[in-house]
Amino acid sequence: MYLRLAKRLLFETDKRLLWKLAYLAGFRGLRSVQKHKARLKRGEFFPPFLYISIINTCNLRCQGCWVDVAGKQTKIDFAAMNKTLTEAKQMGNAFFGILGGEPFMHKELLDILAAHPDAYFQVFTNGHFITDEVAKRLRQLGNVTPLISVEGTQIVSDQRRGRDNVFSKTMEGLQNCLNNKVMTGVCTSVCKTNIDDLLQDAWVDRLVEMGVMYCWFHVYRVVGPESSPELALNTEELGRVRQFVVNTRVKKPIIVIDAYHDGQGKALCPAVTGFTHHIGPGGHIEPCPIIQLAKESIHDGRPLKEVFQQSEFLRDFRETVSKHTRGCVVLERPDILESLAAKHGARDTTLRQTALKEIAAITPRRSQYVPGAEIPERSWAYKLAKWYAFHDYGTYTRNFDKKDWVDPDAQVATSECCNDPLKSTCCNEPKVYTPTLPD
Repeated sequence: MYLRLAKRLLFETDKRLLWKLAYLAGFRGLRSVQKHKARLKRGEFFPPFLYISIINTCNLRCQGCWVDVAGKQTKIDFAAMNKTLTEAKQMGNAFFGILGGEPFMHKELLDILAAHPDAYFQVFTNGHFITDEVAKRLRQLGNVTPLISVEGTQIVSDQRRGRDNVFSKTMEGLQNCLNNKVMTGVCTSVCKTNIDDLLQDAWVDRLVEMGVMYCWFHVYRVVGPESSPELALNTEELGRVRQFVVNTRVKKPIIVIDAYHDGQGKALCPAVTGFTHHIGPGGHIEPCPIIQLAKESIHDGRPLKEVFQQSEFLRDFRETVSKHTRGCVVLERPDILESLAAKHGARDTTLRQTALKEIAAITPRRSQYVPGAEIPERSWAYKLAKWYAFHDYGTYTRNFDKKDWVDPDAQVATSECCNDPLKSTCCNEPKVYTPTLPD
């Protein structure tokens, strides 16, 4: 499998782009992690990887979207982006995730990427604005990889994305990238309506045949003004996703990314471990893209280094959440977010100003933390990479105590039990989860 993947990288991708990926995202990206580790030993903090949502505008209306895509356009302009990226690079950062809205609707996006040839960018996009001309420019730049969202079949994609012909336009943008030998990935938000279509070898084989070099399986998050909780995966389905990712990594000549587990299969949250934080289109510095609460902004006038080091809100977020769960705090413990916002006076960074109401309306549910059902990596390459760069950095080791974890599944079971007068005695019985996972 590794030889087949190496062959694909050598023969299906522009050699210059491959070199830039290896040097900027590989060598310099790992060096930024090493600098992060050194800072932690000195009691200093600056995340080695930043997500930056540069614009809120989007041409689609996706289910579960948390961005104000229909609101007044808000964006980070060239000057502010240039300053932010420059300050982050001074701290050793070399790899950035660019989100929206739809990033390619930002008229200065390509100029921003061109202004920082010593950094590597992963752009999360629906692909609709990647014409052949744009793809040629991406190849010329060489320091960017588009990560194109595909939600399944045409019917499912159109339903999830809220428009007709979404799938065909996305595939057209994807093909434009591949025709120009741009390093290209495909990401999917796995939910109830597409899990059976996309957790299939046939889907991954199709991506490989097209020339896609990596894929990313996100798990649907119940957030935003129209959260569509009926799309959320249950505990068994979460296990299916994890098992499929682990198995695919040792079977298929394609890179498979995930952001929820370390090499031993232990759950983690990149924002809680301090591996990454998020900057929204208004410049607000948030824990992660789906938590739209902030105390600080890139427009405050202070150096970014000082902001991250001194932010009591972000520090308290990392420490408090890591005491209560290794999973997603938004899904499992929205009450903690409410308490943190009240304690620090964190402001709602949305245009709609309903973020806290949306958090309060979330029904707790399982996320990636399923104790007793950990699925470790089978691939030695992924184990090595995660051992070095993607783990908890001691956060959970210092803070997490399983006794403080509240099992969302047990909460639901207890609530249903206590509301049934025929089962009232079971309210005092412990709730034990026994996972049933595929081989």
